[in-house]
Amino acid sequence: MTDDLVAALRPLLTAEASAEAHACGAEAGDLEQAVWLRLLERLDSDGPPADPPGWLRRAVRSEARRSRRTTRRERPYENEPADDGVHGPEDLALAAARHRALRDAVRRLPGRCPRLVEALLSPNDLTYREIAGELGISQGSLGPERSRCLGCLRRLLTPEVAARSARG
Repeated sequence: MTDDLVAALRPLLTAEASAEAHACGAEAGDLEQAVWLRLLERLDSDGPPADPPGWLRRAVRSEARRSRRTTRRERPYENEPADDGVHGPEDLALAAARHRALRDAVRRLPGRCPRLVEALLSPNDLTYREIAGELGISQGSLGPERSRCLGCLRRLLTPEVAARSARG
């Protein structure tokens, strides 16, 4: 019974929700979902409506009115954006500390790794060809060398990160 009712009402609900959605500022899918929920609640408590198509039209219009009322009451943040791009002194201090810890760890890397990682972190955004030329190694060996150096860097930073979070 319920499956037949849903199958019979689906095209009508899609059409009604699409027609009402633009005027109320909602998505058609949101209206459909709200009406399906209403129908399921009604089926659970009162059984199927006597006039399913009429009930569905009234339910869609009711949900559209509710959506319009909600939209009118909602106001965007004017003075309090979620992220205004300006960071406070604490954020700046923490970012500087993380940057120093990274640079210190890079300097402690073995062999050519400090120069390689510095080249990767360069604000000049060097290509692999430019980095290989600067370090005097072949471009083909740069990938494996980079992986080895980043693995070493990860091992160096892991104890520091773990120790910092423990102080918390």
